[in-house]
Amino acid sequence: MKTLRSTRIGLGAAIFFAAVLSLSSYFVFAAIQGDFGHFSRIQIEAEEEQLVVQLAELRKQRITISNKTHRLSDEFLDLDLLDQQARRLLGMARPDEIIVR
Repeated sequence: MKTLRSTRIGLGAAIFFAAVLSLSSYFVFAAIQGDFGHFSRIQIEAEEEQLVVQLAELRKQRITISNKTHRLSDEFLDLDLLDQQARRLLGMARPDEIIVR
């Protein structure tokens, strides 16, 4: 026949293992699905790759704009670029040009 003490030990062990199992499950879930978990890290890395590509594109655009700005500055005036920009903005053409749209 079972004694009262053996029932308490069995119940205490069951509660202990249930608590350890639930805490372990929580930490595993948080490590995978949490705000700082594995899936969030993968998502942040993919976003970082997209931003690096976007940064490279913006740097190229900045260099192009900087080059055009320098070519239109007072120190260095590119007459061909000035003519092209003026005709584009004003919508004008030379008499010997044919406009194709």
